[in-house]
Amino acid sequence: MMRKSIGLFALSLVVLTTACKQESAADKITDADIKAIEAEKALVGKLPKVQLDKEIHDFGTIAEGTVAETEFIVTNTGEGDLLIVDAKGSCGCTVPEPPKDPIKPGESAPIKVSFDSKGKPGAQEKTVTLTTNSENGKEMFKIKANVTPMAGSTAPNK
Repeated sequence: MMRKSIGLFALSLVVLTTACKQESAADKITDADIKAIEAEKALVGKLPKVQLDKEIHDFGTIAEGTVAETEFIVTNTGEGDLLIVDAKGSCGCTVPEPPKDPIKPGESAPIKVSFDSKGKPGAQEKTVTLTTNSENGKEMFKIKANVTPMAGSTAPNK
Protein backbone atom coordinates (compact mmCIF):
# COMPACT_ATOMS: atom_id res chain seq x y z
CA MET A 1 0.00 0.00 0.00
CA MET A 2 2.89 2.31 0.86
CA ARG A 3 4.45 1.65 -2.57
CA LYS A 4 1.25 2.66 -4.31
CA SER A 5 1.08 5.92 -2.31
CA ILE A 6 4.69 6.79 -3.10
CA GLY A 7 4.13 5.91 -6.77
CA LEU A 8 1.01 8.06 -6.96
CA PHE A 9 2.81 10.93 -5.22
CA ALA A 10 5.75 10.73 -7.66
CA LEU A 11 3.40 10.53 -10.62
CA SER A 12 1.43 13.57 -9.43
CA LEU A 13 4.68 15.56 -9.04
CA VAL A 14 5.69 14.71 -12.60
CA VAL A 15 2.27 15.69 -13.91
CA LEU A 16 2.24 18.98 -11.99
CA THR A 17 5.73 20.05 -13.03
CA THR A 18 5.08 19.13 -16.66
CA ALA A 19 1.69 20.89 -16.72
CA CYS A 20 3.12 24.07 -15.21
CA LYS A 21 5.99 24.37 -17.68
CA GLN A 22 5.09 27.02 -20.24
CA GLU A 23 6.82 27.49 -23.54
CA SER A 24 6.96 30.91 -25.10
CA ALA A 25 6.24 31.41 -28.78
CA ALA A 26 9.90 32.32 -29.27
CA ASP A 27 10.90 28.83 -28.05
CA LYS A 28 8.86 27.28 -30.87
CA ILE A 29 10.18 29.41 -33.77
CA THR A 30 13.07 27.87 -35.65
CA ASP A 31 15.71 29.48 -37.86
CA ALA A 32 13.92 28.02 -40.88
CA ASP A 33 10.71 29.78 -39.80
CA ILE A 34 12.55 33.10 -39.53
CA LYS A 35 14.09 32.67 -43.01
CA ALA A 36 10.66 31.84 -44.48
CA ILE A 37 9.14 34.95 -42.90
CA GLU A 38 11.97 37.14 -44.21
CA ALA A 39 11.56 35.68 -47.72
CA GLU A 40 7.82 36.36 -47.58
CA LYS A 41 8.42 39.96 -46.52
CA ALA A 42 10.81 40.45 -49.44
CA LEU A 43 8.17 39.19 -51.89
CA VAL A 44 5.45 41.52 -50.62
CA GLY A 45 7.04 44.51 -52.38
CA LYS A 46 7.48 42.55 -55.62
CA LEU A 47 3.83 42.52 -56.69
CA PRO A 48 2.61 43.67 -60.08
CA LYS A 49 0.34 46.68 -60.28
CA VAL A 50 -2.28 47.31 -62.96
CA GLN A 51 -2.66 50.68 -64.64
CA LEU A 52 -5.26 51.04 -67.42
CA ASP A 53 -5.12 53.73 -70.09
CA LYS A 54 -8.85 54.38 -69.46
CA GLU A 55 -11.55 53.07 -67.15
CA ILE A 56 -14.51 53.61 -69.51
CA HIS A 57 -14.84 53.43 -73.28
CA ASP A 58 -17.95 54.99 -74.80
CA PHE A 59 -18.82 53.68 -78.27
CA GLY A 60 -21.35 56.50 -78.60
CA THR A 61 -24.44 55.79 -80.70
CA ILE A 62 -24.33 52.56 -82.69
CA ALA A 63 -26.96 50.67 -84.67
CA GLU A 64 -28.42 47.53 -83.13
CA GLY A 65 -26.64 44.49 -84.54
CA THR A 66 -23.26 46.22 -84.73
CA VAL A 67 -20.27 44.44 -83.17
CA ALA A 68 -18.18 47.29 -81.77
CA GLU A 69 -14.56 46.74 -80.77
CA THR A 70 -12.01 48.65 -78.71
CA GLU A 71 -8.75 48.12 -76.85
CA PHE A 72 -7.77 48.93 -73.32
CA ILE A 73 -4.03 49.17 -72.70
CA VAL A 74 -2.88 47.62 -69.43
CA THR A 75 0.53 48.62 -68.06
CA ASN A 76 2.33 46.80 -65.26
CA THR A 77 3.64 49.55 -62.97
CA GLY A 78 4.62 47.10 -60.22
CA GLU A 79 7.74 45.05 -59.56
CA GLY A 80 6.61 41.52 -60.43
CA ASP A 81 5.28 39.92 -63.62
CA LEU A 82 1.56 40.61 -64.15
CA LEU A 83 -0.59 37.58 -64.91
CA ILE A 84 -4.15 38.03 -66.12
CA VAL A 85 -5.67 34.76 -64.98
CA ASP A 86 -9.22 35.44 -66.19
CA ALA A 87 -11.24 38.13 -67.97
CA LYS A 88 -15.05 38.15 -68.01
CA GLY A 89 -17.68 40.45 -69.38
CA SER A 90 -20.80 41.17 -67.33
CA CYS A 91 -22.86 39.47 -70.05
CA GLY A 92 -22.29 37.23 -73.05
CA CYS A 93 -22.44 40.20 -75.40
CA THR A 94 -19.16 41.60 -74.01
CA VAL A 95 -16.08 39.52 -74.81
CA PRO A 96 -12.61 40.51 -73.56
CA GLU A 97 -9.42 39.04 -75.04
CA PRO A 98 -6.58 39.56 -72.53
CA PRO A 99 -2.92 38.84 -73.28
CA LYS A 100 -1.94 35.24 -72.59
CA ASP A 101 1.70 35.97 -71.68
CA PRO A 102 2.85 37.65 -68.45
CA ILE A 103 3.33 41.42 -68.65
CA LYS A 104 6.79 42.34 -67.34
CA PRO A 105 7.26 45.34 -65.02
CA GLY A 106 7.15 48.56 -67.07
CA GLU A 107 5.59 46.85 -70.10
CA SER A 108 2.11 47.21 -71.60
CA ALA A 109 -0.28 44.98 -73.52
CA PRO A 110 -3.70 45.43 -75.15
CA ILE A 111 -6.93 43.88 -73.96
CA LYS A 112 -9.33 43.69 -76.88
CA VAL A 113 -13.02 44.00 -76.03
CA SER A 114 -15.91 43.40 -78.40
CA PHE A 115 -19.57 44.29 -77.75
CA ASP A 116 -22.33 42.63 -79.78
CA SER A 117 -25.31 44.99 -79.73
CA LYS A 118 -27.75 42.50 -81.31
CA GLY A 119 -30.91 42.46 -79.16
CA LYS A 120 -29.57 45.26 -76.93
CA PRO A 121 -31.39 48.48 -77.91
CA GLY A 122 -31.12 51.51 -75.63
CA ALA A 123 -28.43 52.73 -73.25
CA GLN A 124 -25.92 49.98 -72.44
CA GLU A 125 -23.18 49.83 -69.83
CA LYS A 126 -21.16 46.63 -69.45
CA THR A 127 -18.31 45.73 -67.10
CA VAL A 128 -15.17 43.71 -67.73
CA THR A 129 -13.52 42.12 -64.69
CA LEU A 130 -9.91 40.96 -64.76
CA THR A 131 -8.63 38.43 -62.24
CA THR A 132 -4.91 39.05 -61.72
CA ASN A 133 -2.03 38.31 -59.40
CA SER A 134 -1.87 41.98 -58.37
CA GLU A 135 -2.41 43.16 -54.81
CA ASN A 136 -6.06 43.97 -55.58
CA GLY A 137 -6.65 40.63 -57.31
CA LYS A 138 -9.49 42.11 -59.40
CA GLU A 139 -9.52 45.03 -61.79
CA MET A 140 -12.60 46.42 -63.55
CA PHE A 141 -13.35 48.68 -66.49
CA LYS A 142 -16.49 49.52 -68.49
CA ILE A 143 -17.83 49.99 -71.97
CA LYS A 144 -20.88 52.06 -72.84
CA ALA A 145 -23.05 52.51 -75.91
CA ASN A 146 -26.36 53.98 -76.95
CA VAL A 147 -27.83 51.36 -79.27
CA THR A 148 -30.44 52.58 -81.75
CA PRO A 149 -33.10 49.89 -82.26
CA MET A 150 -33.55 48.08 -85.54
CA ALA A 151 -36.82 48.59 -87.36
CA GLY A 152 -39.50 46.51 -85.61
CA SER A 153 -37.60 46.46 -82.28
CA THR A 154 -39.39 48.14 -79.37
CA ALA A 155 -38.35 47.85 -75.72
CA PRO A 156 -34.79 48.41 -74.54
CA ASN A 157 -33.13 45.27 -73.21
CA LYS A 158 -30.31 45.50 -70.71
